[in-house]
Amino acid sequence: MPTLQDAPTPDDGFYVLITGANSGLGLGIGCRLIDEFLHSRPQSQSLILIVTTRDKRKGDATVKQLRAHLHKACQNLETKLPGIRMLLEGRVFFRQEILDLTNILNVQRCARSLKDNVPKLDVVIFNAGIGAWVGMDWLQIAWCILTSPVTSLTWAPFKISGVGWVTKPQLPPGKDGAKVEEPPLGDVFAANFFGHYLLGHYTAPLLARYHSSENRGRIIWVGSLDAYEHSLDLNDFQYLTSEAPYEASKRMTDLMCITSTLPSTDPHTDAFLAYTEEKPAAKPRIYLAHPGICGTSIFPLNFILDACMYAAFFIVRLLGSQWHPVTAYKGATSMVWLALAKQSTLDAMEEREGVGKWGSATDRWGEERVERTEIEGWGWGGVLGERKKKYGRSPFAKDLTEQGKREFEETGKKCWEEMEKLRLEWEKRLEDAGVAVEME
Repeated sequence: MPTLQDAPTPDDGFYVLITGANSGLGLGIGCRLIDEFLHSRPQSQSLILIVTTRDKRKGDATVKQLRAHLHKACQNLETKLPGIRMLLEGRVFFRQEILDLTNILNVQRCARSLKDNVPKLDVVIFNAGIGAWVGMDWLQIAWCILTSPVTSLTWAPFKISGVGWVTKPQLPPGKDGAKVEEPPLGDVFAANFFGHYLLGHYTAPLLARYHSSENRGRIIWVGSLDAYEHSLDLNDFQYLTSEAPYEASKRMTDLMCITSTLPSTDPHTDAFLAYTEEKPAAKPRIYLAHPGICGTSIFPLNFILDACMYAAFFIVRLLGSQWHPVTAYKGATSMVWLALAKQSTLDAMEEREGVGKWGSATDRWGEERVERTEIEGWGWGGVLGERKKKYGRSPFAKDLTEQGKREFEETGKKCWEEMEKLRLEWEKRLEDAGVAVEME
């Protein structure tokens, strides 16, 4: 089987980067991507799966798990078609990169390594993140489960978040060893959004290389059902005073992904995608997905509570919730579908239904599918008068209005402006400190 050291870098390979792939949803995305790639892509094409983790030990463990999954999947196919295992295993290669999204310099180093070692990127899946929850309101849990189990276990109101978390200093000490003054950088903001934003900017040239309008590079941002409109304060873009920083980060993700295709945000998205003087053949596309509700380690629980959580999720799914895939493998459905779908399919669906949010859903028995998901202030596709769906709506959902849509677009544009401004400010600080990584 190929090793990390001898993994090839063919120009016609299919290169996918997954952040935070060491466990939970990220690992589920990697496993499902392997399975669906082998079943859907021609035998002549190879998958180069690049996983990012915070350290090499986790990266090695991740690659080991993905290899074991690949081996098992190929063995199962071997029983039906003898001799196929070696052929299939030879089509998948693994690479790993060290990435700490809360450290801007580390993000730059990761991007530089990618530029030096791979010829292009076809898909990047921004999955990594932290929940920042420190506990639960047990009395509220009991009340919610007794009165509205499906709703409360889908849009959980009982999580208690940490407030005011900031990253470690981004700038090194001065020549005299003294700490250099710098503004605070929100920890949840950096881990869930800004670190990915910077990585997307630095790797945009790789996403544009060797692509066309029929086969665009894709950024797939992993959002959440918890992306509430009321969670994001436009006076606190880094969620430093927010009591719901995770939810705020997911709301910002919704806003920026959806508005990335609007003419009003073109100046900012062009700068973000490094789409300036020498325009590539095809501008990369930004897509928005979510995994529904599945059991992962983002909310750390002991063994007993973890088992209770899974049991509750299965029960709620049997009661009719479409948003409980429960397992990370099923939660990965929408992300993997977006990664592998034909560009013409995605373009046709957005032409017909509008730009939207793609969610992983199941029926009562766990049969997975991809389902359009309502966004507060945008609806299912930003189309006024669109058909209202009876099931799977957030308790905060409101029918789309012209004013609501206009406010959504204006807020999205404001977020793009602020993120580009913040990116340039931090890049200048690193350059002034003499530590910035050269990207050209």
